[in-house]
Amino acid sequence: MILLRKPKTNPDQLALQLDLFAASEPAPAAAVPLDLGPALPSPTVQPPLIVTPNPVVHAAPLPTPLIPEPATPAKPLLAPPSGRPADGKRRIQLGEHTIDFALLRSKRRTIGFLVSDEGLRVTAPKWVTLAEIDNAIREKQRWILTKLNERRERSARRLQPQMQWRDGATLPYLGSDITLRIRTGQRLAVYLDEVTRELNVSLPADAGEQQLKDRVQGWIQARAEELFGKRLMIYADKLGVRYRSFALSSATTQWGSCTSDARIRLNWRLMHFALPLIDYVIAHELAHLREMNHSPRFWATVQSIFPEFESAKKALRDSAPETMPIF
Repeated sequence: MILLRKPKTNPDQLALQLDLFAASEPAPAAAVPLDLGPALPSPTVQPPLIVTPNPVVHAAPLPTPLIPEPATPAKPLLAPPSGRPADGKRRIQLGEHTIDFALLRSKRRTIGFLVSDEGLRVTAPKWVTLAEIDNAIREKQRWILTKLNERRERSARRLQPQMQWRDGATLPYLGSDITLRIRTGQRLAVYLDEVTRELNVSLPADAGEQQLKDRVQGWIQARAEELFGKRLMIYADKLGVRYRSFALSSATTQWGSCTSDARIRLNWRLMHFALPLIDYVIAHELAHLREMNHSPRFWATVQSIFPEFESAKKALRDSAPETMPIF
């Protein structure tokens, strides 16, 4: 998960933002040393050979459980490549898996890995031998196989049809699906039956799709303002901090943000997720009132009021915009 620092529009105001669906370009990760020696802190000094497992930043489906268990790469189901490797690609055998990968040579001082829709790409210094590159891939095969499998599953999910806005359609709400029911002549504009998990929407018989979207969105936003306000008070009391104001956000790239003058914004689309994920974002933003950074002290502050933050952070990072309803 990437947290972005917004440009300063006011010298007295600093905003830290929690990345929503993640940037299109993956953020660099910390280098993982091979047996050839420890990684050096600066690339300006000649380092030993190290591997940089660049994390895959991408979209993935909404988490079904409250907080999903960490993914295990025990049995990635990867289809083996057929025929000869494509031009410009190499092939390596990783246990029972045959992997084709693109190899790029560069002036960088480390071996880097990137998993995208095109597969695995390895970037290595010109002076590193092919045998050393293959050995580096084998050392990181657990990570590589996991990410390749995740990417394949996400690609398959993108092919699934989008939600149809009509009577009987379902949409995610607080971690589970609710069913839309269009009712003519209903007294309440929108009413959720907690027993049947049906969202009853009052609309005329000739109402269009956009009218249904607008009414459902307005209802979700109203519930978000109510729920977020209550959870903010709970976690602010736990942490012993005060925030100046709170507002809903419709940002396409952040789940939430907090400024140095204690103004918090939370994305109303968080209402698609289970409560623990919402609580994590709230705890994260409130922790910035103590630490306006992402240092170890900041994460210790988050953990002090939300111990399960690691699994919630992963679930949000893996959330896919294409699996959410389009309003």
